[in-house]
Amino acid sequence: MKNTKIFLLIIILFLSAPIDAQRIMNNLSSAPGAFSRIGFGARGIGMGNALSTVKSGNISSIYNPALSVFQDDNAFSAQYTFLGLDRSLNFVSFTRRFDFYSKNDTIPETRIPRSTAGVSLGLINAGVGNIDQRDNQGFKKGTLSTSENLFFLSLANKFSEKISVGVTARFYYYKLYEEVTSTSLGFDIGAIYTVTPELAISLVLSDLNSQYKWNTAPIYNTEGGETIDKFPLFKKLGVSYYYKPYKLQLAAEFASDNYGTNLLRFGAEYNIYEGLFLRGGIDNFFLNKSDEPVKPSVGFSYSRELGNYRIGFDYAFQVEQYSSSDRHIIGLNFIF
Repeated sequence: MKNTKIFLLIIILFLSAPIDAQRIMNNLSSAPGAFSRIGFGARGIGMGNALSTVKSGNISSIYNPALSVFQDDNAFSAQYTFLGLDRSLNFVSFTRRFDFYSKNDTIPETRIPRSTAGVSLGLINAGVGNIDQRDNQGFKKGTLSTSENLFFLSLANKFSEKISVGVTARFYYYKLYEEVTSTSLGFDIGAIYTVTPELAISLVLSDLNSQYKWNTAPIYNTEGGETIDKFPLFKKLGVSYYYKPYKLQLAAEFASDNYGTNLLRFGAEYNIYEGLFLRGGIDNFFLNKSDEPVKPSVGFSYSRELGNYRIGFDYAFQVEQYSSSDRHIIGLNFIF
């Protein structure tokens, strides 16, 4: 009996070894610019980042530059993310829609915009702090930190009641170590087709021309060199549907890139009563062979009017499997 147990133990160990060795991770996990693909704010992350076709509520044009034409009034948002491993992630954005009327429309109550444009600008800031700086002997010399930033400007135009098109300019700035920094200019192009007032589809190309160029000569002198890290070029197809009887917003998205990624995202938002929304979503549902786990998320928001302003609070929770803690995102929204 003892020999049998030992033999079974050897078989189990033998079979488990190749299973672990064959673990397949997606190339996207090591691609540059990962911070810009985590999502934008509590609403986006809480809905699985499937917002490329969602035209209602607080608009996030980072998902699709064509979205800003659907923003009601002026919207300002500031959000903070609680992360483990001494990391930080912050979001700031401002979005405004412009309606243009004909001079012949003299009755304000019946005027219909001849054209509609939208502008959105924002910042995503990420970094890692409390990094030990040590010499060749292992003695601590100080503390280092990194800072990675994305500044974006989106412009959109509503050409008809059906079609909206937009473009986003992305400016990246990455401070990795002392004199080792990199900048990049990339672009997004997006379009939304409104099939019915409840149903819409979208197409987005993201991170055209985005790349980091590194030069380590400032710290390694003649032993330094130049390196170029190109960002994944994402192609996204999205769909959204607003189920009016239940005040339920549904969204889904298919995304693929030149790193071999094919994934799905799903999101839902339920307006339980005036000013209160409940959200849920699934991100990183890979269709190709990968051991990358999905990232489920939930969240809520509450807002109320104060005079001529509407102030709202957002919260989202997202599972982060390879960290000491999960993600918690909080934010404030001001509509004026």
